[in-house]
Order: sequence, then C-alpha cells, then structure tokens
Amino acid sequence: MATAHPDVYHHPPGSVIVVGGDRDYPPYEYLDKDGRPAGYNVELTKAIAEVMGMKVRFRLGTWSEMREALQNGTVDVLEGMSYSDERAAEVDFSIPHTIVNHAVFARRDSHNVNTLHDLEGKTVAVHRGGIMHDYLAGIRFPAKLVLTDTPADALRRVAAGSADYAIVAIVPGMYIIRELKLSNLVPVIRNVASQRYCYAVDKGNQELISRFNEGLAILKKTGQQQAIYEKWLGVLEPAPVDWKMVVKYAAIVVVPLMLLLGAFALWSRTLHHEVALRTADLTREIAEKQRAQEELLLNQQQLVQADKMAALGVLVSGVAHEINNPTGLILLDIPVLKRAHQDTTPILEEYYHEHGDFPLGGIPYSEMREEIPRILDGMQEGAKRIKRIVHDLKDFARRDDAGDRAGMDLNEVVRTALRLVDPTIRKATGNLTVRLTDPLPSMVGNAQRIEQVVVNLILNACQALPAPQRGITVSTGVSSDGERIDLRVEDQGSGIAPENLSRLTDPFFTTKRDSGGTGLGLSVSAGIVKEHGGSMSFASTPGEGTCVTLTFPAAKEASA
Repeated sequence: MATAHPDVYHHPPGSVIVVGGDRDYPPYEYLDKDGRPAGYNVELTKAIAEVMGMKVRFRLGTWSEMREALQNGTVDVLEGMSYSDERAAEVDFSIPHTIVNHAVFARRDSHNVNTLHDLEGKTVAVHRGGIMHDYLAGIRFPAKLVLTDTPADALRRVAAGSADYAIVAIVPGMYIIRELKLSNLVPVIRNVASQRYCYAVDKGNQELISRFNEGLAILKKTGQQQAIYEKWLGVLEPAPVDWKMVVKYAAIVVVPLMLLLGAFALWSRTLHHEVALRTADLTREIAEKQRAQEELLLNQQQLVQADKMAALGVLVSGVAHEINNPTGLILLDIPVLKRAHQDTTPILEEYYHEHGDFPLGGIPYSEMREEIPRILDGMQEGAKRIKRIVHDLKDFARRDDAGDRAGMDLNEVVRTALRLVDPTIRKATGNLTVRLTDPLPSMVGNAQRIEQVVVNLILNACQALPAPQRGITVSTGVSSDGERIDLRVEDQGSGIAPENLSRLTDPFFTTKRDSGGTGLGLSVSAGIVKEHGGSMSFASTPGEGTCVTLTFPAAKEASA
C-alpha cells in the first residue's frame, strides 16, 4: 500500500491516535513538496489534539486505501469525510466542521449546461470512492462515469479532452486549476450538491468521536476554527501578473492602448475578486443561517415540551392536594371504626350464640365475623398506599433545581419510580422482577432528576412489550472496586433495529411518532445522566428485547 511519510504532532503523553486522510485533496489535505501532511484538515486536527491533550499521527494515502484502513483498524479516524445516510450505517460521524460545495467543471469551449440532467449521455469524470461517486451511483446518473484516483486526475482528463465534464468540490477544483495551470477549465455549475464534511470513526467508537466533537466545539467558541478556515479555504487569489512580460509588450504596443487595457484588466480583476468574495460570504451565510434555523427549531420544540411538563406538574400538584384531604380523613376514621368493631364484637358474639346466625349487611354474621377485620385492615392499608403515591407524585412534580445536589440512595429512587408507574406496569406485564443490591453506595446528585430518568426508562420498557407474558427486570449493582454504581432496565420487548441504536439519544428521533412520541425522552434523560457524571448505554436484539444501563460515580465517602 502506497502511503505518505507519517507526521507526528506532539502534545501531552497518551495513546497515539492514527488519523487518516487523502494525500491528494488540496487545500483540505495533501502531501506538500516535502512529503509532509498539510492542509485545512491537518491543521484543524492538530488544533483539536492540542486543546484535548491527544497525541495524533497522520497517515495519508489514496482515499480508497484510507476507507479500507478505517475498516480494518489500522487508522482510528478519518479527518475529512462527507456525510451520507449510507455511510452513517458503516461509520460514526462527528458534528460537521465544514460545508463542501461541489461544482461541474468543463473546458471553456464546452456547451453551456445548467443542471445535472444536461449531462445525460456525456462522459463525466469523478473521484473514485468520493461522496459524488456514491451519490451519482445511487441515483443512476444517466451519463458515463469515468472514475479517477484523485480529483486532480479528473480535471486533467477534462483539460486533455478525454472527458467532457468533471464533478469536483469547488474549492479543491479551483486550487488544482491554479496549481496545475489548467487554464482552459472553468466551473460551469457552481453548486450541484452541498455536503457536510465531518470526522469519521469506525461504527461504535463513541468515546473517540465525542473527544473530536468536544475539541471542535472548543475551537468554534474560541474562534480558532474560523481562523484556520479563513487561512486555507478563503477565496483563492488569482496568479500574480508577470511584470516582465508587461514591460516587454509595453515597449512594443502603444502606451496609451496598454494603459487602457491595463485599466480594463484591473477593473475586471477587481470585479471578479469582489464577486468571488461575495459568493464565499453568501455560501457561509447560508450555511450559518441553516444551522441557526435548525438550532432555533430545536430550542422552540424543547420549550414547548418543557411548558407542557410544567403545566402537568402544576396539575398533578393540585390533584394530589385534593386527594390528600379525603385520604387523611379516612386514615383518621378507620382506627375509630376498628375500635368500635372491637367493642361490639362481644355483644354480637353473645347474640350469635343465643339466637343463631343472622344477616349483617346482607351477609350471614358467621361469614362477616371474619370479613369485617380484613375489610378494615384493607381499607387502612389502601388509604396509606394512596397517601404514599400522592406524596411521590407531589415530590416528582415539584420544580427542582439542577444545581440542588446532595447524597442520595439510588435504590430509594428506583422504589419511588416503581410506585409512580405501578398502574402502567400492571397493565403492561404480569412479570416484573426487581433486584436491588443492598447495601448500595450512595451517589451525589438531584434525586428528582434521576427519578425522571428512571420513570422514562420504565415507561419505554412497558411500551416495548408486545404481550403481558413478556417481562421487565430492574436491577442495581456496584463495581468490584466500589467506585461505580449502575442501574439496568431490561425488557423482553420487540427490540431496536441496529441502525437506530446510535441515534436513540438524538433530539426528536423516535420510532413511536405515530403513537404520540416526541423523541425528547431519551435525549433529555441522556443530558441528565451526563450532568451527573454518568453514562447511558444500550444493547438490543430485535425480537428479544433491550437493556439500558446507567452508570454513575459513587460518592467519594462511600467509595472510601
């Protein structure tokens, strides 16, 4: 395999992360004249490594080699890969760090085209394995595709006349045209597709991709990412004027004519420069506007959901208060009834022995003498249960403060959550298993917020069961070193498709939208777990069930 000379970027000690990239995709990533990795992607990766305290080693080769290297594990992360749903089934993507616009390039004497459909029957060169290759193959593009090893090869074919058109990202295309002096090529369609450009790791490597996501977020906040972007991906300046040639022709051609032509050329260059600048600004503004609109929509929907939950909390508190009054009265009156029954029992027994059986409340006394104590005890226990459930509801609905944290018992949180959703559990299954490790180390957190997460997980498990015969298991445990405690909610439900597992905590992603699901439950729950320094993981087999595991750090005193 032909690869580049490795280039190691030094920073604090740690395991080396191998970063793969395309050796011939300037100005994003390429090998410079000394054979060392250079470009926007490379400099961005170095900046992320510095702020995140990682050590990275670059390995640049052909794009097909790099994709294969990611699959076989010889490369840990690709620093530049365009997002698509098909690729997302094979790799995990970071948040996008750039929007890449693709253009159609042609010779200056080619026929004018306006859309991809105008290329039907033509010969079109594209980069093998690139996003446009995947895209055009997926839509059965009605043109003859010529696959090349690099974008530069695709442009060379068009310049030489062995292909009619080339589809290449516009910034690398303009860069290659300038560097290779392919002066007979121009972009004829400037934006046929816009792709999100991301980091990519092998499927399931969430720990690594989260580090790159965090590094990107830091660079965006500090302005470093924008500075690197401007350095490498700003408007490409035209080649400088050869003043020796100007002087030579000035000696031959009439000076006034040259001055006129020079003025016209200067005006044309200035206009071209301004248009190019404005085009780049508009492209960035459109991308930023789209991102802002997406964030605004997300925030609006989260506010609507939060408002609904707040209104529900007020309603629950009011109803709970109204239920408390008659429940308290029942709890006060039942002991009086029990004492009254004890006082009247000798009289009733004497009458029974002297006169035989008689009706009491429409039932023979011989039966009621055993039933009345049981009925009174049952009424008292039921009233106590109502009072306990009402207390739990009021506690759950109470407005909590995310910063109000204290030592808490995860087992007690689980018990409270089970009492709150007991009616739903009884309706969904007759097979509930609860295994709580006791004693369990305490943890520091907000009990109401953790309770909200547990309630959501149990409700999800109930909704996943296809029949009451299927079961649910809730269990807690502690690691062997006592530093971590965990909670597992397992169900024997329909399971989750493998392609959906990585998206379960994405905002608004839901497979239950037809039945009223909003896709916010697991997203909010994941945020709460992260606030408490914990993690949430999923394991599922379609048709057999799902297991959700929450892991939290134990309180230091408990761990000690």
